[in-house]
Amino acid sequence: DIGDIIRGKDLYRGNKKKNQTERDQLESKLKEIFKEIHKDVTNKKRKNVELQKRYEGDKENFYQLREDWWTANRETVWKAITCEANGTYFRPTCNSADGKSQSQATKQCRCDKDKGAKDGDQVPTYFDYVPQYLR
Repeated sequence: DIGDIIRGKDLYRGNKKKNQTERDQLESKLKEIFKEIHKDVTNKKRKNVELQKRYEGDKENFYQLREDWWTANRETVWKAITCEANGTYFRPTCNSADGKSQSQATKQCRCDKDKGAKDGDQVPTYFDYVPQYLR
């Protein structure tokens, strides 16, 4: 799951037969990226004491910063991944306006808020049966 990878909680570590796996390379790159973000948000010139306190002990793996970044950006990431995806492959899951039937999640794999969905940015949770290459 992308969220787990970004937050540093992904359990898959790749093929250990290679010297450095692609997963290790990705983790290294993510640490570089979050190091720059950390440097920016904790910059003393910004005078944001709250952020400096929140992330002061988060200088090696940046887990707290990564968690916060994912919380703030998960909807945007999902929209970017599905921007061209029509939801027609997926089974109907969104309740109709009258609540008596279900409709297709065709709006970038999200249920339409106007048709009774709780929120238009909810990522469907029924992807277990979908082949990985289609996700």
